[in-house]
Amino acid sequence: MDDRHERGFRILRWVLLGSLLTTGLHYAHNTIRAEDYPPVEGLSLLATRFLVGGGWFLFAAFAVLAFVAYRRRRYWAANAYLLVFSLSGLASLGHFFFGVPAIPAFWFATIFTDVLSSLVIWAFVGWVAATIRTTHAARAEALGA
Repeated sequence: MDDRHERGFRILRWVLLGSLLTTGLHYAHNTIRAEDYPPVEGLSLLATRFLVGGGWFLFAAFAVLAFVAYRRRRYWAANAYLLVFSLSGLASLGHFFFGVPAIPAFWFATIFTDVLSSLVIWAFVGWVAATIRTTHAARAEALGA
């Protein structure tokens, strides 16, 4: 698993960097320019800013936890943290439940790059899970021989 671990760790760094960048940009814009996004009934602009800005930091904490867990070879914990973190990108689709945001094209595109980054995280989680299973099966077979 050492070669796979190191390769996976390099991939994970890029996956997390890209996802934190796209979600960070989108959430920052959403926080600063909250009035440009369709409002959520019952939430004030200030509450929206607080929830969106604070939400990103909460999600980012799960990215850090995943990074640390993976580095320590706690793959299942890392996968769980990554799946929670991936919700930050999927949550961006929530804008469309309340209407289409009236924002410049660049910021509109970050909604979709957020979702794409979540899908990449899911693919990484699937790869790690399959690698762990394959490695454990090979060990079990070698011990049984």
